[in-house]
Amino acid sequence: MAKKICILALVTIIFSLSSPWIDPAVASLPNGNRLKDPYAILRNSLPIDQKELRELQNKLEDTSDDLRGSRWSAISKATSRSQFLVSNRKNQILESIPEENREKAGNLLSKLKEELDDLGEITNEKNKVSFLNVRRQGLKTIDDIESLLITDEFPYKIPMEYDNLPRLLGRANVEIKTSKGNMTAIIDGYNAPLTAGAFIDLSLKGFYDGLPINRAEEFFILQTGDPKGEAIGYINPDNNELRKVPLEIRTPNFDDTLYGETFEDVGLYTETPTLPFATLGTLGWAHSEYDLNDGSSQFFFFLYEAELNPAGRNLIDGRNAAFGYVIEGSEILNKLGVDDKIIEIKVLNGSENLKLNA
Repeated sequence: MAKKICILALVTIIFSLSSPWIDPAVASLPNGNRLKDPYAILRNSLPIDQKELRELQNKLEDTSDDLRGSRWSAISKATSRSQFLVSNRKNQILESIPEENREKAGNLLSKLKEELDDLGEITNEKNKVSFLNVRRQGLKTIDDIESLLITDEFPYKIPMEYDNLPRLLGRANVEIKTSKGNMTAIIDGYNAPLTAGAFIDLSLKGFYDGLPINRAEEFFILQTGDPKGEAIGYINPDNNELRKVPLEIRTPNFDDTLYGETFEDVGLYTETPTLPFATLGTLGWAHSEYDLNDGSSQFFFFLYEAELNPAGRNLIDGRNAAFGYVIEGSEILNKLGVDDKIIEIKVLNGSENLKLNA
């Protein structure tokens, strides 16, 4: 029996865009999340607070709009500012990094300086393709530096009532092999530790291997994880009970992660979660329409469609937990249907971040 995610999101969006008798001021949707690149979303969702690195990162990310408009003067200013930050704020960045990681961070900053120097030359040449390639390398280097800021202590509190559930205290990379091809995804345990923990635990157990795509809705979702037989999720062999994972959503404006409550429940009608459903291949956790906290094993791939589910404006945000993003092979999702299956989900790295209980 397949669990469902709320289709109200799609219906509400279509209705609000097509009903001429609704006051436009009332029917207007909240501002969209500008980030649609999974790498950028994952960068911005890291639990760090280092203003120079964040400014550097955002300066480079924001050149996308200027690049589309061929505004090379603005791109040149952003590149110059990025070069200034690396050259003149290096000490502040290094001082914020744990001492044991500073040598590695120093080497990465030197590498980043070279990449930004190359970017400056490319800006003068006004070569879009080369700019994108070198910027991608620079942002990857920033990723590596930002990861060195994270300490061993998990940054967020998980309620004691869930001490018996597995949790992923960090990130993991997985390869998802399907009957139409393979994908790679990053699973984020920082912002969805219990959801990500359940997924990685079941992947390591081989639970998903061979399971079919049991739900496919064009421009909306592909869902899997419904085991064979009468069970609707993972049955714990120790007590023969269904393992339930609570709805778990983090937002940048709250200190504590929300457990067992939707955004609507707490009055957050225009909020964007830390992990939004904003790009093709967002991984989401399914629960029944009757219980927010009965998610167990079933998950879905969000089929991002800009017109029907604009980033930051779909109503899945705040009603289901996102826990990762497909970063390679997302084009395969448009080929999958109910006649296809998951062949295997292999954990490539990060399994050491999985703890089976508190």
